[in-house]
Amino acid sequence: MPASIALIAHDNNKNDIVAFVKGHQIVFSRYTLIATGNTGKQIQNSTGLPVDCLLPGPIGGDAQLFAAVAEGKVCAVFFFIDALYAKSHEPDIQPLLRICDAHDVAIATNLATAELVISALARTQVAHLIFNPVAGQGDSDHELTIIENMLGGHFNLEIHQTTPEITAEELTQGAIAAHADLIIASGGDGTVSAVASQLIDTNIPLGIIPRGTANAFCQALGIGGRVMPIRAACRIISEGYTKVIDAARCNDTPMILLTGIGFEAEMVDKASREFKDQWGVLAYLVAGWQQLDEQELFDAAVEIEDQIYRVDVGAITVANAAPPTSVLAQGMGEVIYDDGLLDVTMAKVDTKLQAVTSMVNAFGAALVNLAPNQDNIHHVRTHSIKIATDPPQKVVVDGEVIGITPIKVECIPNGLTVFVPNPN
Repeated sequence: MPASIALIAHDNNKNDIVAFVKGHQIVFSRYTLIATGNTGKQIQNSTGLPVDCLLPGPIGGDAQLFAAVAEGKVCAVFFFIDALYAKSHEPDIQPLLRICDAHDVAIATNLATAELVISALARTQVAHLIFNPVAGQGDSDHELTIIENMLGGHFNLEIHQTTPEITAEELTQGAIAAHADLIIASGGDGTVSAVASQLIDTNIPLGIIPRGTANAFCQALGIGGRVMPIRAACRIISEGYTKVIDAARCNDTPMILLTGIGFEAEMVDKASREFKDQWGVLAYLVAGWQQLDEQELFDAAVEIEDQIYRVDVGAITVANAAPPTSVLAQGMGEVIYDDGLLDVTMAKVDTKLQAVTSMVNAFGAALVNLAPNQDNIHHVRTHSIKIATDPPQKVVVDGEVIGITPIKVECIPNGLTVFVPNPN
């Protein structure tokens, strides 16, 4: 169901509907409100709630409101009518009743029915979906329809689509301000990270529907699956099982996956959007193969618990969560995402053959959760870490290049609540 409520009242009942909204302001604040002109303005002035004010009822506002119901944009209608003394110019209840019946929309016409409807709305969770229409290579309109059909029966669903002008971060901030019960990110790792970054320490559960190239965070948490991942992810969200996991921060950038320095940052930088559109997930492998010919060792000063260590490496990965396919994070064979610690892996390779051998061994070790046991790979777990390099190196956080070293990465224990598969 959509997450919008329509409000309309005859002249003698406007004070009643304003008082009703004010008395249930917490519930109404979770929904998008639309109202005929004068009713909407009075509600807005009295409560401070944002209201999409249509035209006044007598000059077409009622028709606009009726159309919103017919278009499936409304989950409930509150029409406080004057049953005895309604004026001839005031909206007629009969057309609205027919439309609500035809589209199975709840309608309340007096205080008693209004109390019943608002009570039901108070018990229904409002989910805000942040949907990136350009993520992945599928048909985004069809994918959105699947999501609406699968989740619309479980939640009142408010849908927001990202645009070049409106970011996922901004949409998430708006959903938080609207008192969302849960927020769902649908897109690639960039969209998921953007939404998650705003939810750290809010206790608002994050649902994830993977539609990107790598979907690394979903793989790390076991979300989606390989067969019909969108449907599988929707089922996980509808089942309602959540897990509290760690998050992190690299300098001023929130992080849910990992920070990469050196090889990984250069590889991600090479895998452009056009490259990913052409090759899909293979874009990272192709970019990585090219980078092996160019990557040079660099000197790194690594500070852990006030101790500074100097190493010559080609790559450093600081991970909060990572699937086995993120081979450069697998210094211990497994990245633990809820232990309050970061997994730090430092790798040194001298030849392309050694690099390939190390990556294959790390991937195999990750599949069985064992350390790869290679002399050129070092691992440590820590709550925080500072890294400076000579020369300065590019830094990638959750798939986006954010700048160059030096950096400080800190774990945020229990920072994020996520819908995950029920283990039972």
